[in-house]
Amino acid sequence: MLASFTQNQVDTTTAGAEQYKNIFGEIRMSEALVFYTNPMSRGRIARWMLEETGVAYETRYIRYGEEMQATAFTDINPMGKVPALVHGQDVVTECAAICAYLADVFEGAGLGPKPNERAKYFRALFFAAGPVEQATTNKAMGVSPKEDQKAMSGYGDFDRMLNGLQHLLGEGPYICGERFTAADVYLGSQIGWGLQFGTLPANPVMEAYRDRLQGRGAWKRADELDNAAMAEFGPAMPDS
Repeated sequence: MLASFTQNQVDTTTAGAEQYKNIFGEIRMSEALVFYTNPMSRGRIARWMLEETGVAYETRYIRYGEEMQATAFTDINPMGKVPALVHGQDVVTECAAICAYLADVFEGAGLGPKPNERAKYFRALFFAAGPVEQATTNKAMGVSPKEDQKAMSGYGDFDRMLNGLQHLLGEGPYICGERFTAADVYLGSQIGWGLQFGTLPANPVMEAYRDRLQGRGAWKRADELDNAAMAEFGPAMPDS
């Protein structure tokens, strides 16, 4: 049984909720889709993905510190971290998993891979969740694997990760070619933050990719929603 969490509840729905309902029918629409997040978190990735699906959802912002560590939330995510997505009785955590889950469950939105796109799609999704996330986080913390640690680091070193990232971006406007997918939401978010905070070096290919993605209506809606919540829910920097 999922614990209830009612503090700091803010309800939002996408502008296209009724259109979504008409197109995709009542499949799982009777099950509440509840999104737990903080505007200064990786929840921004999940928010963007939710907006891309066009499905109606409820947002519950949680402040860092006591609220995020409260039993009401750790019963949902024992890690005491956001984002978390509750869909009926199902719980999904980790941004890459949330993106993949939403693309799969709401397949009519066209954000999952076609059969001939699966290799590129899954490769990019998990490359971003593994080597890109690890290497950029380590760089931000001033950590660099020593020569004898590279084999166990999962990404070798930063330059090796960057070379792999450039390879993924080299074949088309999006990961799967001409078609935007959930893999672009997740990888594109990693690149956008990397360029913004300097954990990825700027170059024309990555900048053009970021600009294409951030020009999307769903990205802009998601960004506006979380920016509007920053004053009330966004701390200077989380320590939880």
